[in-house]
Amino acid sequence: MRHPYPLLSLCIAAALVAPNVQARTAKLRIARLTTPVATLEHVQVQLSWQDGAETGDLRIHADRVDAADLGYHYRDVVWQCNLKRVPDNGWQCAGAARSGGAAPLQLALRFDDAALTAELNQGQARLALERRTLTPALTTLVLTRAPLQWAQALLTQAWPGASFSAGTLDGRLAITAPASAPLTVSGPLQVQGLALSNADSSIAGDKLGGRFTLDYANGADTRVALAGELQGGEFLVGSTYVVLPPTPVGLHIEARSNGTSGWELPRIEWQDGDVLATTGRASLAPDGSLRALDLQTHSGDLGPVRPRYLSGWLGLLGMGEVELRGAVDIHTRLADGQLAEVTAILRDTGLHDPASRFGFNGLRGELRYSADAPVDSALQWDAGELYGLQFGAAVLSFTSSDGSLRSRQPWSVPMQGGTLRLNDVVIRPAHADKGADIRFGMALEGIDFGKVSHALGLPAFTGVLAGEIPSAHYANDRIDFDGGLALHLFDGKVAFSSLALERPFGSAPSLSADIALAGLDLQRLTEVLGFGSISGRLAGRIDGLRLVDWTPVAFDAQFTTMKARGVPQRISQRAVQDIGSVGDSSFVSSLQGKAIALFSDFGYRRIGIGCRLENEVCTMSGLPDSGGAQGANAFTIVEGSGVPRLDVIGFNRAVDWKTLVERLIAAGKGEVAPVIK
Repeated sequence: MRHPYPLLSLCIAAALVAPNVQARTAKLRIARLTTPVATLEHVQVQLSWQDGAETGDLRIHADRVDAADLGYHYRDVVWQCNLKRVPDNGWQCAGAARSGGAAPLQLALRFDDAALTAELNQGQARLALERRTLTPALTTLVLTRAPLQWAQALLTQAWPGASFSAGTLDGRLAITAPASAPLTVSGPLQVQGLALSNADSSIAGDKLGGRFTLDYANGADTRVALAGELQGGEFLVGSTYVVLPPTPVGLHIEARSNGTSGWELPRIEWQDGDVLATTGRASLAPDGSLRALDLQTHSGDLGPVRPRYLSGWLGLLGMGEVELRGAVDIHTRLADGQLAEVTAILRDTGLHDPASRFGFNGLRGELRYSADAPVDSALQWDAGELYGLQFGAAVLSFTSSDGSLRSRQPWSVPMQGGTLRLNDVVIRPAHADKGADIRFGMALEGIDFGKVSHALGLPAFTGVLAGEIPSAHYANDRIDFDGGLALHLFDGKVAFSSLALERPFGSAPSLSADIALAGLDLQRLTEVLGFGSISGRLAGRIDGLRLVDWTPVAFDAQFTTMKARGVPQRISQRAVQDIGSVGDSSFVSSLQGKAIALFSDFGYRRIGIGCRLENEVCTMSGLPDSGGAQGANAFTIVEGSGVPRLDVIGFNRAVDWKTLVERLIAAGKGEVAPVIK
């Protein structure tokens, strides 16, 4: 049966002419009832009408109600209402409707010669439907503060696995369901407080609002077009987190799918004033993954871009609070799920990290990436900094093919009175399940270590930093350096090897290295550190050094003096006190204890001190093969020579690291006093 209304009219008429003079009752059973919008199965209609009454009681029960094109499926549907006549051979009935164990809704139905109207209410929410007799294929649907959960079935049809959790909908939709053509839904909509997510929450939105025009068709191909404005709210798509501004953002999306090969999006438009304007097209695989993309993006004001659009991506790199400025145009193309082409044109761009880890000014030029045909480009900046180290103006030239960016020639960057040189740079952007991969060689030439010390807040060291790292590799948020760096410092040499840096811009960056020292002038070193005065030469090592958030958490260090021709080995009383305080030590002298104060300095044969840091405890040590005479736990730090002879002996091998650092600071300030035995 195509139209149910003659049957309902027949049922009503049968009740009115039934022979029971007390009450007239009519029952009707329908195995299957088909309408342009829905199909009902196992329908039972019962009408009771008291003799002489103006109204009757109507009860309709259906085992199944299926609106397949709209995605709605209900079971055990019951509607009871009070029936009465209306003009134009019409009837109306209003009462509670239930489906299974769900809360009841108020349903009012009216039909006459001209039209069928229905209204569903629950609190302030209202859904009204109208279908004219002359246009039976057209149904008008009016929504007033309707919960978006009422549209869940429609959403599931277009996006399996997605669900609404909050929000209301206002609008007026025209639903056309002709017998030989696809179902279509079109009309204006207003959304408030929308919250939704997909099955794995990789796509989610909250407190979204906007005004749109919807065009939806569900036939051999499903077609959806949504055009209008978003206003307020936030949403997440993968690692892209967007916080919408209070001003309207224009949106236009067109999509189509045949149900088996994914989705084609021939039109994508996003208009957020001069902050971000994007146009393009895309293709999605059946599993929702991005298969192809072609986007043109413009920003004339990068300032708001980071908090609105880039905080998710930058947060993964530890740069979630970076400040941007300037303008940029970007063309991005993906093919077969892989990045095929990127062209970025920067105009007076800058970025600054509020934590002062890095910053660049005057970025400009063009950066071009290609997965196939070779392309050349170049970027330049006016000035930059990295952890307080200043960079001068530089030009970086690139060539790109085979999915990588390469340096066309070595990059020379002025830095702290010298030069940082990068060569053989190869950058492979993240793709598939692999992160970004960067390889390069590095050389430091004539870097003024005094300027570096000042920038890093270190004591006023002097010297020249130079060296070469033939190869460095960045992957999985870690940089590994092959080769080493040499620091010419205090007339000696400090060499770094096994150098690696994890999470360089992320939370709790971690540095590991081995360090070797040779021939350092102790007098110049102790003067800088404020440790009194020691003349001589120093050698040593720091193995397995590990810094987390630039704080030492592990190392094994040993420092000893080395004899050098023509270099005296003397130690001042202040230095003796400082070393003794650090080593939790006592002075041992061949003279009477109080006589020590009569001498300003002493000769020494050897000095040695070590610390193995583990679990915030420093295991102290001194000169090898020493300390036995003073006890099993004792160790010699200073072995005296000459007259007066003075030894410094340590008696506590386990020292809390925090306490040791406090002692070092106090020693540097001269806040220690001798302990004499």
